[in-house]
Amino acid sequence: MRRFLLVGLTGGIATGKSAVAAMLEGPGVRIVDADALAREVVEPGTPALTQIVSEFGHDVLRPDGRLDRARLGEVVFPDPARRKRLEAITHPAIRQRFEQIMADLERAGFEGLLFWDAALLVESGGNNKMDRVVVVTTDPATQLRRLMARDGCSEEAARARVASQMPLAVKARYGDYVIDNSGPREQTEARVREVHRSLLEDLRARQAPRR
Repeated sequence: MRRFLLVGLTGGIATGKSAVAAMLEGPGVRIVDADALAREVVEPGTPALTQIVSEFGHDVLRPDGRLDRARLGEVVFPDPARRKRLEAITHPAIRQRFEQIMADLERAGFEGLLFWDAALLVESGGNNKMDRVVVVTTDPATQLRRLMARDGCSEEAARARVASQMPLAVKARYGDYVIDNSGPREQTEARVREVHRSLLEDLRARQAPRR
């Protein structure tokens, strides 16, 4: 049995999930970013990139042979069927890479907290594979303001992007712990420390010898 706690970290767009991930970093913590793995598994020479080119054509490549993610997005996102085909290529590759990371940590005797930082954790059903789930939320007005400032988009466009996602109130129901990132940074940091302490207690309970 692995000695570390596998924790899903998720949240909606512009809720500050990346900021919370940065606050969680420290001794005994490993954070694996799903987006980073998604880029890693489609590097030149990988089987996933070969399959993507075979499925969607060489137009999705940049001149240097790397995947043009923006161009691929234009091809697949308007078409749910093509998006499903892309996911059928990338998701198994991402899962395999993450399982390799977990196996390496297990062999190394890691006994801390491993966070799987994934925006679509709940939507993909990945929350069911976690020991614990942490959901980062914020209030609707703050979410819109942050999104408009971050991406330079209009309020209408920001509202449309938020509406396309699972509502935060619904996503929060899947969390063992919820971090409200609506207020000042100090308030969020205090809540992160609380959640971190609770997760360490969960970890100790997992590691305790069974009678």
